[in-house]
Amino acid sequence: MAPIALTIAGSDSGGGAGIQADLKAMSALGVFGASVVTAVTAQNTRAVTAVHGIPLEVIAAQIDAVLTDLKVVSIKIGMLATPEIIHTVADSIAAFEGPIVLDPVMVAKSGDALLAQDAVQTLRDVLLPRASVLTPNLPEAACLLGSAAATSPAEMADQGRSLCALGAKAVLMKGGHGVGDFCHDVLLDASGVVGEYTAPRVETRNTHGTGCTLSSSIAAGLAKVLALPDAVAQAHEYLQGAIAKADELNIGQGHGPVHHFHRVWTA
Repeated sequence: MAPIALTIAGSDSGGGAGIQADLKAMSALGVFGASVVTAVTAQNTRAVTAVHGIPLEVIAAQIDAVLTDLKVVSIKIGMLATPEIIHTVADSIAAFEGPIVLDPVMVAKSGDALLAQDAVQTLRDVLLPRASVLTPNLPEAACLLGSAAATSPAEMADQGRSLCALGAKAVLMKGGHGVGDFCHDVLLDASGVVGEYTAPRVETRNTHGTGCTLSSSIAAGLAKVLALPDAVAQAHEYLQGAIAKADELNIGQGHGPVHHFHRVWTA
């Protein structure tokens, strides 16, 4: 049987992020992806022009339909939008015992908000303690901690430890919003730093969906029963290849998507 991962996230009508990016990444890495849609966005490479949350009972019904039939090994959680959706998702996966990758999606690449301000504390209190690994970028980590964004690897590690102290079993601090010629990510758990992942920074505007792609790629690795550092390493390598080939797609007029199938076809 093919390994199965479930993504619980919002839909991106432009196809570059959210559920669409998750399913592409999982498929590219040899994992069958199931999906639960939490919100529908009217979105392209330039802007998010509308957000419609899915009714809570429909979100719960989607999760129940998948988990009572498919042998889901891992779950990735992305855009949740409101406190009510966060509580619904938390209640619906309460009995799930596999690894959970929590990507605290707050802002789209265009700068548009995807998480209500009053939902940040709910996410921190209700779902963060359920996370096998939390995957914040630097602004998201700062928002969860109520602090300034980290500006050095040492500060990234400190904030990762603080997020672990809030209940996450592990935290991948992503350095994509940092500066310099190299992008540096740090994986920490309660014991300290357990992995560091560095790659040359690619000069491209086409990075729409990078956070979704990385977190769903980690979930794919965990669905294949890789150890967390190995799942992160596989996901990091895959994403770097997808970013390097992003300009070949030439999609949209704003921040285009990464090339999820760069190993399969070229434009």
